[in-house]
Amino acid sequence: MSPDLSLKWVFLLFGLPLALFGQTKDAKDVPIYFNNPSFEDLPKPSQTPMGWYDCGKTGESPPDIQPGYFDVSKPASNGNSYMGLVVRDNDTWEAVGQRLSKPLEANQCYEFGIDLARSEIYLSPSRLTMEKVNFVAPAKIRVWGGMGYCDKAEMLFETPIIVHNRWLTYNIRLSPKKGNYTYLMIEAYYKTPVLFPYNGNVLLDNLTPIKKVTCGPEKMPDPPKPKVVAKAVPSTKPTTSTKPATTPAKPVVTVKKPSPNPPETVVKIERSTAKKGRVFRLEKVYFDANKFEIKSESETELTEVYQFLVENPDIVVEVGGHTNNKMWPDEAFANELSTNRAKAVADWLIAKGVPAERVKYKGYGWKHPIDVNTTEAGKKKNQRVEVKILTLNG
Repeated sequence: MSPDLSLKWVFLLFGLPLALFGQTKDAKDVPIYFNNPSFEDLPKPSQTPMGWYDCGKTGESPPDIQPGYFDVSKPASNGNSYMGLVVRDNDTWEAVGQRLSKPLEANQCYEFGIDLARSEIYLSPSRLTMEKVNFVAPAKIRVWGGMGYCDKAEMLFETPIIVHNRWLTYNIRLSPKKGNYTYLMIEAYYKTPVLFPYNGNVLLDNLTPIKKVTCGPEKMPDPPKPKVVAKAVPSTKPTTSTKPATTPAKPVVTVKKPSPNPPETVVKIERSTAKKGRVFRLEKVYFDANKFEIKSESETELTEVYQFLVENPDIVVEVGGHTNNKMWPDEAFANELSTNRAKAVADWLIAKGVPAERVKYKGYGWKHPIDVNTTEAGKKKNQRVEVKILTLNG
């Protein structure tokens, strides 16, 4: 066999598996998989799960592999075990880190999911008094990128305070700005601003792979100006003179108006006004630009919705998220942002105790404006969250 023919067979032999498995995906788009993403290990107190590195304060105990210790008994969200992190009254808190299989690149966007909950009971000694207390106060999770275990080069994400006792999935979005990070650290932290350290807990389970996603632009481009269609209005009078007209005909301008009958504002939803299909607008639910974490000043109006649902257990609602056209032309980002905002409100209601089957959510992007998108006031109205009654009376 000639050398050329032999080489050809080598390429065919080793190229065949690649063709069979369809391995054509760019390596840059391959997800980053966590080592032991579900914190599977033999439950044990003060023991970092396999695959993770303890990043807590020097002299403090590592996190716990639950359930079964400190009276924590909640079943795992996925698998058999999960991790418990605590914050303490002596201004220390627990954290873990891991080296990533490939770096998070600067100015790229990523996301992964994580299930979080709070245990109703977490009995452990206070670091100040050494008496047994319940570490039950709500805490939150912060995610850091760095160049080594426990390195806090840049905080990439922080969740709201985890007040709910059931497992809920959070979408964690990462967008490094300061560098390419090969390590990720996850820590528990207090409610901010921190008025004083306290004893609290947060439970973690079921991390999904880190996937690269499309970034939302830092500054949304302005939409193109709508075309003005001008039509000459023909004269209805007969022409009696050859003298040219001195006044041109006025153009007819076509203007697209916003949807009629905009939803009413939620001040207090009354049973007497509730009917299937009715939509209530939440004007005092706030988010930062391009984000979907609910701001604390939104809770007053959300509590109104919660009380209405508690008092009317036969009603099922849909939370609808809407953006304005600042997202143009990135329709996918607008749809994703509006969906995440609607989900954040739905999760808030579910965390308060409303059954999940009674709270649906949906993102509509910028497709349903209630005001013009050419003024700041109009854009502000169009970027909104609404509650629509899907069913009532069973």
